[in-house]
Amino acid sequence: MTWIEGRLPPGARPEVSAFDVPSSNGLSSETVLFDVTWHDAGTPRVDRLVARLAPAASAVPVFPSYDLERQYRVLETVAELSSVPVPHVRWLELDAGPLGTPFFIMDRVDGQVPPDLMPYNISSWLTEATPAQRDQLQDGTVAVLAGLHGIEQATDRFSFLEPPGTGSLLERHVAAQWSYYEWVSAGTRQPLLERCFAWLRDHWPAHESDTALSWGDSRIGNIIYRDFEPVAVLDWEMATLGPPELDVGWLIFMHRFFQDVVAQLTLPGLPDFLRREDVAQRYEALTGHAPRDLDFYELYAALRHGIIMSRIQQRAIHFGEAVRPDDPDDLITHRSTLEAMLAGD
Repeated sequence: MTWIEGRLPPGARPEVSAFDVPSSNGLSSETVLFDVTWHDAGTPRVDRLVARLAPAASAVPVFPSYDLERQYRVLETVAELSSVPVPHVRWLELDAGPLGTPFFIMDRVDGQVPPDLMPYNISSWLTEATPAQRDQLQDGTVAVLAGLHGIEQATDRFSFLEPPGTGSLLERHVAAQWSYYEWVSAGTRQPLLERCFAWLRDHWPAHESDTALSWGDSRIGNIIYRDFEPVAVLDWEMATLGPPELDVGWLIFMHRFFQDVVAQLTLPGLPDFLRREDVAQRYEALTGHAPRDLDFYELYAALRHGIIMSRIQQRAIHFGEAVRPDDPDDLITHRSTLEAMLAGD
């Protein structure tokens, strides 16, 4: 309360209420929804806010570091330079004192998010929508990528997102993923993931597309929609600079990931949604750029997701929610998808 009071005008007399922690999406950090009732020059008002908290080390975080200031700067700069809808950020607190961990506060945006649990393509407001409504949502999602990749000052204004090291941005991005894999595996090799890295080396794009701001986690589960249109783009911890195909490939693969889940359950899912040819065609129509080397970028997305899922499974094992498998490749929940992609499917 004292922290909030210090950020509002004198005499605000804030009261914090209506705490809620969403559970359907996201594993890399904690998000808390809350309301602040305060007095603005004597007039009561209610601000509906969201706190994004860095994970504690005891939570066995998904990523080795969690730079909230970086995410905050991305949100601020995207809002300044584009029409891509992002939540308005209010305050950044890097001192762990007030809540026990760094955090930032942003405005809450009302709408619907395609759920991860149960997956949106099994039973959700998206499966109940008409084909025309799903097409509208798909087109609006691709337009988000087009808007982000069209930011002309990206190289200068987002220079703090450049992957470390030498070589092209894509080379540095893949090298950073190898480092992340080594951190996740902690000396226990995962042959399937290493086969994917070898495949990337053997199928490296002849030409890399121009540099763009890459959202990094470009999937519909990270967007709030209203009337099937994007109204807030969330989750920027994987943002970087690189070829636009990083986002295009991730968007396409992430739907395949959920489709393969429902296929194992012998359910139809949404096979006509976010298909590669439709996404690529729409992206080209909006940007004039035809996404290239999508076999490479989709396999790379599957590999990156495989490392993340391996870490998530290790977290579950650490907290007694799962048993460590004999085969380390079984830590990858979409192992069969990766194997099929390596085989050319």
